[in-house]
Amino acid sequence: MLIETQTTPDANVLNFFPDAPLTSQGKAEFSDAKTLRKSPLAEQIFDLGGISSVFITTDMVSVTKDSSASWDDLKPQILAEIMDFLATGTDALVNTNAPADDSETIAKVIGLLNARIRPAVKQDGGDIAFRKYENGIVYVELQGNCAGCPYAMITLKEGVEKVLKTYIPEIKSVENYEA
Repeated sequence: MLIETQTTPDANVLNFFPDAPLTSQGKAEFSDAKTLRKSPLAEQIFDLGGISSVFITTDMVSVTKDSSASWDDLKPQILAEIMDFLATGTDALVNTNAPADDSETIAKVIGLLNARIRPAVKQDGGDIAFRKYENGIVYVELQGNCAGCPYAMITLKEGVEKVLKTYIPEIKSVENYEA
């Protein structure tokens, strides 16, 4: 994965240009907690600390840091977040064309996947990617070591489904995504 960077004349802004598309849904800027729900990637970058805004387009992530933060510390962490995110195959922007209640549910699902489930799955050499949400059913794809694991369905039902249903009452089930 190749990601080029470019510093802007404003020393507080750094642009990242991955060699894979980030989104198919246009562009969006994120600068507060409410807007972050619309992008799991922006949320992960903000979680690093020292970030004041993130702008995402199909082929670029532009990050503005707080004046007290250092690019020496942030740049490698942001690069790692972008590379990890691209490896999931998930769109960087939550589907803004979905009905309002669905987009809010999708944002909650992606947030929980990133905060509680992905770290546990990664410890076993795997990953999990959100694929779609329809009629109360969340479709995810287990990747890496988890994709062919004999315990994948147990992980899906006893782990992922249980967590999502606990925090998001409108979730009826979690299913393995098959293209």
